[in-house]
Amino acid sequence: PVRRAPKSIPDDVPSRKRSTPMNPASTVRRTRTHNAVYQRPYRDRVIHLLALKNYKKPELLARLQRDGVSQKDKDSLGIILQQVANLNPKDNSYILKDSMFKDIQKDWPGYSEIDKQSLELILSR
Repeated sequence: PVRRAPKSIPDDVPSRKRSTPMNPASTVRRTRTHNAVYQRPYRDRVIHLLALKNYKKPELLARLQRDGVSQKDKDSLGIILQQVANLNPKDNSYILKDSMFKDIQKDWPGYSEIDKQSLELILSR
């Protein structure tokens, strides 16, 4: 016969959910990138996102919030968009003004390798 443990003994250690193993190097890298972007001026963050693709205002705000954004910055998004972008009336998305591309930093800390390659194509046009 199979011996079973008595069910009346409580488990001292609560059951823990086992998540997928984390790679500490990627966590550190992501945190450094996050901090590096968060410390940059809000206007620059908006410019560098719009350089890669057009965004509708809610999408842009959601993307900026992932990197961390203060309420003051969130409230100033409309003003910044007027300065650096044009509104596409067809789909209500914002397009970075041509004059802003000169301010783009190719080594922006928030860019992945894929983003950098996309930016090279965009800037070569």
